[in-house]
Amino acid sequence: MAGIQYNTINEPNTRDTRDVWEVRQELSRETKLHSQLLSEIDSLDNTLDKYEAASDASPEQALRETAGELRMLAGLIETTGPGIEVLIEPSMEAVALGLDIKGISPDLLIRLVNEINRFNALHISIDGKRIVNTTAIRDINGQTTVNTKSVETPPFSIKIISNTMEDSEKLYNHLLASRILDDFYIDNMTLTVSTPKPDLVIEAYDGAIDTKYLQATEEE
Repeated sequence: MAGIQYNTINEPNTRDTRDVWEVRQELSRETKLHSQLLSEIDSLDNTLDKYEAASDASPEQALRETAGELRMLAGLIETTGPGIEVLIEPSMEAVALGLDIKGISPDLLIRLVNEINRFNALHISIDGKRIVNTTAIRDINGQTTVNTKSVETPPFSIKIISNTMEDSEKLYNHLLASRILDDFYIDNMTLTVSTPKPDLVIEAYDGAIDTKYLQATEEE
């Protein structure tokens, strides 16, 4: 009875069946996330310090600079920075066989965007449509749309700006080795990833930001 009771208390109901490699991969993902969060905190602290220093000398100038930075982060102005361009086009086999090339599905496009965002993508545009916090990728009447605007049947391109050239190179290498290339090939499409550029330009968001649920806060 003592032995049975001991086992009941100390053995978990479900056993972790992952091998060492899977555990290492999970640890690597958590470490990257932790590093990313620390980097974001450091960036916000620097922005706060900059604003506090500037506000003492010129509050109006500090507000203008802060508003400009926020507009850039929100995607409301044209942005230039280190990044890569991904060309989506029909596969050579599909063209040679005369297959009917359909547009990209919303699910596949969302998967690609999620894959891109894993590597510190700051700004993204799809077929000339800037991705912002309110962007929706969905099917409307059988047509894949971004910001309610139709995405062209391939070929079209996706532009991605990262924080640094190093981040762009990591994303470049990741996409070249990603399994998502096979998913596109199954749908008779291919991805061609450009080498990182130091001054890639992404257009501004051309829609209206819905602010009806925002409320102003008052200092106590």
